[in-house]
Amino acid sequence: MSEEGVLIGVIGGSGLYQLDNLTIIKTVNPETPWGYPSSPITIAALPSGTKVAFIARHGIGHVIPPSRVPGTANIAALKSIGVTAIVSFSAVGSLREEVSPGSFVLPSQVIDRTKGIRDPSFFTETSVVAHAMFGDPFSNKLIAWLEPRVRKVLEEEGKGRKLFTDKTIICMEGPQFSTRAESIMYRQWGADLINMSVLPESKLAREAEISYALIAMATDYDSWRPQSDAVTAHDVVQTLHDNGSAAKLVLSSILDDLHLTLHKHHLHIQAKGEGEAVAVAEALLQEKGTMKFSIMPTSPQQNPEDFKKLAFILPEYFSKTQ
Repeated sequence: MSEEGVLIGVIGGSGLYQLDNLTIIKTVNPETPWGYPSSPITIAALPSGTKVAFIARHGIGHVIPPSRVPGTANIAALKSIGVTAIVSFSAVGSLREEVSPGSFVLPSQVIDRTKGIRDPSFFTETSVVAHAMFGDPFSNKLIAWLEPRVRKVLEEEGKGRKLFTDKTIICMEGPQFSTRAESIMYRQWGADLINMSVLPESKLAREAEISYALIAMATDYDSWRPQSDAVTAHDVVQTLHDNGSAAKLVLSSILDDLHLTLHKHHLHIQAKGEGEAVAVAEALLQEKGTMKFSIMPTSPQQNPEDFKKLAFILPEYFSKTQ
């Protein structure tokens, strides 16, 4: 299955694709070898014609807990319709005083505190072994492209929201929030943020060779501040609604530019004056081709059915080995 012209995927809550300037074209619900995504994919267009694919991470109506989000199906489904870059939105707890609720963050590192409940890889139950590079868990060049654009939107919003970069996020299992002892320990480890969603999303995007960045929205101070009550879901939801308006502004601002840049790369535009745009697009797609060096050599003991399964996300490497 392929949806021509859809290069950008957005993962977040359903409110993010209820933008005033978006026209919903259709919804698709592709079945992948890992099942169906957590919600049907909404394909929408901006007035310019730019198409974007949206997935509600926790399902329509927020019915899927963090540990049960079908990450493999979500990423595989987006890849199957042509998505090459994902901008993911998520509420996070802040482990630093300066990252106050309402702040936006583009993290650059992750610490994994999930507990093996989630499927972290497309290769988990296959006879094909792969070891994806994950030293930089986000697409650094996509983050660098996003930073000035997100910062400009927040400044123009005029509500005093700050944007932070070069932060480390802990992904915990949940569904309970941290104990105070855990929250203090994470700070000692050097973590700045905490959430329950960034993994395995970023790992799976890397395996699918999709550029991935997280726009994190601080909603609370977790449980480390002795002068504050421990975080509650009520606190998170209240701040999340306020952050949502800013997230919509960010999306509206970046979607056209990001699509245009990626589209130029796909068209291989060589006209005078376009070289820089193509170079930028190639940088944004820095994950393309990385799995070539991650997949262990084929052997007679491997199951050909696994090649067919993996060809769904990596046809460049597996379609010829079926």
